[in-house]
Amino acid sequence: MVDRSWGGPPLSNVPVRTNDSLEERAARRAQAREDRANARGGDMAERLEARAKAREAQAAERERIRQERLEAEAKLAQSDPHTAAAQRKRGSGRKDIVREQRDTTGYAMVVNADRIRKLAARGASIASLSAVLGLSTQEIEEALAATP
Repeated sequence: MVDRSWGGPPLSNVPVRTNDSLEERAARRAQAREDRANARGGDMAERLEARAKAREAQAAERERIRQERLEAEAKLAQSDPHTAAAQRKRGSGRKDIVREQRDTTGYAMVVNADRIRKLAARGASIASLSAVLGLSTQEIEEALAATP
């Protein structure tokens, strides 16, 4: 019976016997390790560069689509503002989202007799008007009594 390895190239997993010293074989193994590490590093750098280019291309595509959408919305707003307003994206209507309350401490309230009369005509009581407007009930009654 003949061994299959006879007459063929040596198998890669079979160690080849040489007359090299231990130091020479260790140096050759170290060089092979460095070569494999360099090859892996080069491959990794190429992959990173390819991924960066792909990300840039995707970002450019998203920006182009966004610009086209904005231009289409602007055209629609020019031609039919009511349709554009109806199609405009609005915030979430979910109840569990807490909106930040606006600070209205610096706002000034317009207080004049005409406004007091209009609010009273809509059904606001004298007590509620005095509480909201920061006036006394007597001042509210005087404003309501004065006819324009």
